[in-house]
Amino acid sequence: MKQKIFISTGEVSGDLHGGLLATAIFNEAERRSIDIEILGLGGEKMRKAGVKIFHDTTSISSIGFWESLPLIIPTLKVQKNFYNSLIESKPDCLILIDYMGPNINIGRKLRRKKISIPIYYYIAPQEWAWRVGNNSTTDLINFSDRIFAIFKEEARFYKKRGGNVAWVGHPMIDLTKKLPTKSQARKGLKLSPKQNILLIMPASRKQEIKYLLPVFMKVAFKLQKKYPDLFVYIPSCRDEFNDKFSKALKRYKVHGKVIKANDIDREKENIYSLAKLALCKSGTVNMEIALNGIPQVVGYRVSRVTAFIARKILNFKVKFVSPVNLLMKKLIVPEFIQKDFEVDKIYKKSCQIIERRNDKIKMKAGYSLLKKELGENGVVNRAATEILNSFV
Repeated sequence: MKQKIFISTGEVSGDLHGGLLATAIFNEAERRSIDIEILGLGGEKMRKAGVKIFHDTTSISSIGFWESLPLIIPTLKVQKNFYNSLIESKPDCLILIDYMGPNINIGRKLRRKKISIPIYYYIAPQEWAWRVGNNSTTDLINFSDRIFAIFKEEARFYKKRGGNVAWVGHPMIDLTKKLPTKSQARKGLKLSPKQNILLIMPASRKQEIKYLLPVFMKVAFKLQKKYPDLFVYIPSCRDEFNDKFSKALKRYKVHGKVIKANDIDREKENIYSLAKLALCKSGTVNMEIALNGIPQVVGYRVSRVTAFIARKILNFKVKFVSPVNLLMKKLIVPEFIQKDFEVDKIYKKSCQIIERRNDKIKMKAGYSLLKKELGENGVVNRAATEILNSFV
């Protein structure tokens, strides 16, 4: 009899982790001679891993209240169809990956309707790091049969509140490989012996193209004027962004290249080897950059409406926005958020990092401490094994 698993996730990072987890589950199932099928909400990486995708949710992701308004109706339609498929198919388990709002709603609804499908939350909301309103938590402890925590602090947080928690470690650990030498990387990328890379990772959501990309490009222009050996690379995580990034390079007169989504895995290690600095949006990418030892400057901005609602109405409390700083509970990588997300401030800090050896040493020392908090290799395989053990 074929076993059936449903996965629900959204956004580019969720699709990445969903793809990695699905691959590990398929491999473990094959090893045990288990016939298994995985279906769900996600994106291209999950599809390539063998997941039957109901709807590509990477295209309907956003952060913020104002920014989310155009996506409310499409998201609700997708969630309704997915819920109906869950009830009709009755899978052996449902795996929720990040995607807080929609996934919390699905979990609550299933439990409210007393639907007996085991629910596992993998990569839960970072409630241990930020608080909203009266410091209450979401309901995921009440509807999750098991929580697979990627951070030690996350595991402690939910266990203290009665959750059934297993700490498996951070999946980015599994993706970190030894980088090629600089000479090998220059040869692979066909760069001259003196060229280094300014890496720009500005967007995984459409709103970030609007709010983040122009500032990062203006910083890049100024940095290239001061350091002519810097060549810009912009990895594009979504095909629809390729043209926007290419046009931005021309508009802001930045010398560089856009790496298409299908080419990222092939080019990434060479790019990381030569990256002098990374200008990044806040998010999972900060972890990846840190684990590869690249100095970075983090920036983020949402609309004024969203910022006002979060601060004044919801009493949103967070000391840092980068996962690196959140986990370490101190400033490891510089952050420029909202009104501080300005060209001159980011440019000045970028120059300091490039020129001051001690700044780079201090940041990389923080990265070393970070790695110790993320667990050992084999993270995704551990999660996959635990999931299969729970119902097979």
